[in-house]
Amino acid sequence: MKRVIKIRNLDCAACAAELQEELAAIEGLSDVSVDFVGQRISLVHEGEAPLQKAIDTIVHFEEVEIADGSAPPKKERHVKEIVCIAVAAALFLPALIAELTGGVNAWVTFGLYLGSFAAAGWPVVWSIVKNIGRMFKGGFHPGVLLDENLLMAVAAAGAFAIRQDMEGAIVMLLYQIGELLQDLAVGSSRGAIERLMQLKSDTAIRLEDGEPHEVHPDELAAGDVILVRRGDKVPADCRLLEGETALDTKSMTGESYLKEVRAGDELLSGCVNEGNAVRARVLRPASESAVAKILELVENSAAQKAKPEKFITKFARWYTPVVVLVAVLIAVVPPLFQGFNFSVWIVPALNFLVISCPCALIISVPLTYFSGVGTLARCGVLAKGAVYLDALASVRVAAFDKTGTLTEGKFSVGAVHGEERALALAAALEKNSSHPLAQAFAGVASPAAERVEEIAGMGLSGTVNGEEVLVGSLRLMRERGVVCEERPSSAVVVYVAVNGTLCGEIEIQDRLRPEAAGALADLKRAGIQKIAVLTGDTAARAGESLRGLPVDEICSGLLPAQKPERAQALKEGGKLMYVGDGINDTPVMTVSDVSVAMGGLGSDAAIEAADFVLASDHLNALPKAVKGARKTRKIVAENIVFSIAVKLVLMVLSLLPTVFPAVFPVALIPLWAAVLGDTGVMLLAVLNSMRMRAKIK
Repeated sequence: MKRVIKIRNLDCAACAAELQEELAAIEGLSDVSVDFVGQRISLVHEGEAPLQKAIDTIVHFEEVEIADGSAPPKKERHVKEIVCIAVAAALFLPALIAELTGGVNAWVTFGLYLGSFAAAGWPVVWSIVKNIGRMFKGGFHPGVLLDENLLMAVAAAGAFAIRQDMEGAIVMLLYQIGELLQDLAVGSSRGAIERLMQLKSDTAIRLEDGEPHEVHPDELAAGDVILVRRGDKVPADCRLLEGETALDTKSMTGESYLKEVRAGDELLSGCVNEGNAVRARVLRPASESAVAKILELVENSAAQKAKPEKFITKFARWYTPVVVLVAVLIAVVPPLFQGFNFSVWIVPALNFLVISCPCALIISVPLTYFSGVGTLARCGVLAKGAVYLDALASVRVAAFDKTGTLTEGKFSVGAVHGEERALALAAALEKNSSHPLAQAFAGVASPAAERVEEIAGMGLSGTVNGEEVLVGSLRLMRERGVVCEERPSSAVVVYVAVNGTLCGEIEIQDRLRPEAAGALADLKRAGIQKIAVLTGDTAARAGESLRGLPVDEICSGLLPAQKPERAQALKEGGKLMYVGDGINDTPVMTVSDVSVAMGGLGSDAAIEAADFVLASDHLNALPKAVKGARKTRKIVAENIVFSIAVKLVLMVLSLLPTVFPAVFPVALIPLWAAVLGDTGVMLLAVLNSMRMRAKIK
């Protein structure tokens, strides 16, 4: 059984990796993912015993607590950290002034520096002490002790040992300032995601015998009638019973426009009523509403980690022990061949420890993906995980279903040709079908039909008043031996036959989405090289209905089983993204590299089949998703390259004076500069990650 546990007080990415490792070692748990930024843990447990053991591990891990999902998240004040830094700075500055001006007893200066170190470093030392105890919990786990806290403590202690007191104090002071700034940056990103929770409505007005009663949205059930006043958030997915109004959909789609809705139209939860007070009938409980699914997708997205995230997690697990070993070798081995002059090599070894801290990578990479998922959610695009962002960034070919994707999918009966009874006979069969075309016949009076069977991709057969009736495509008529000619029309033509003889033809109207042309053009500008449409329509009708769209290829006359084959062929031109309604196109979605469900928040099939779900029927969000995915990947690459390059340069500069003392007689990188360099790289990487929070145009 899958479980998502919300937590708080998980203070660092390295700690998250350690906790994930501890949980993954518990028998009966699988698919464990600890999201440091989002402060949640997802896991699959076999029975209650492993779950209880997991909960016990979580609550005994440092200061981590399990948060009550019903309570608002605590606002982080960072009072303790600020006080520690202020006290450390208040002791450090007089010591530095005394050292620079002279005339003050050296022991007084040393005491001030040591006090500054203690004020800033006691949380670090306390973390190391707790890690020593955890290192022996359930076996021997040396990796628990080897984290950035140990690196900084060793560096500071080493500086004091060689009487570089100022550097020993400033190492810890700069480290704590960097940690505080990092927490503020990460907290800001957490806040951006937490603001999505504001989509939820706190109250709903249920009409009982015509009287309004204020209730919590969770109390609403399908079939309840609610009142939505001007300015109210729609508390649950519902259908407008009468009249008309306008909805502000910005919270759902990221677009600032009002959507006009009329009687019979669906209202998605999370939208704000900006028009008249209206009555609506609840379609689904609040727990199954559009908002609930949005929040569930965003929360669970962290469990699907991208390859760079997985690499960084594994990298950090082995990186720190290797760094400590190399630093020891730098401090010990060269002096053995240089007259045992250990003091010369200790500073480069300490620099190496500080500079090589992997914080910039293990924080910025997950933070970038987290911000990317959140930014796409604000644009109305829901990603199931960071791994799908990477896949979307590589897409070169886009394929679309036609009906309900490029067209509005709101079918209505147009012209009727032939016998008068043709429409009623067609409606009798179509009312037994789940095909989108059947919507057009919903309000047509018809007799009862018996033994209705669906003929995949072609139509329906059944019995009405003792007569055998066929309803469907021209292909169905010809395969069943019905003599008929193709009726030329830009609309979808449904043929009706009775007892093997053509009875009539019915034109079903469906319009192109007004934003389709612009959205497809934006996709081309975003880097999509080829756009194709997969449809069961005839070539002539598909070409006519898609006229004006920047489509490179129309694959027409396809049966459902043929669409995956055509999708495979399209993948020869590059990674394929398929956009469909998420219900009838599951086989094609499975074959494609990236799948997107259009307007399927009310459909479990859409959620299950697609990698991305659009929060509303609006294609304009699609090019934003592609741009956002590519921006995410670019920022991740920038952070990885920048962090590694700067650290390598600092390491080389730190070792040069020791290796070539004649050329570089003075240390190029003092220990305080190494700490500043490491903290600076981390902060720049985090700030670069936060660029993902900017609006995608």
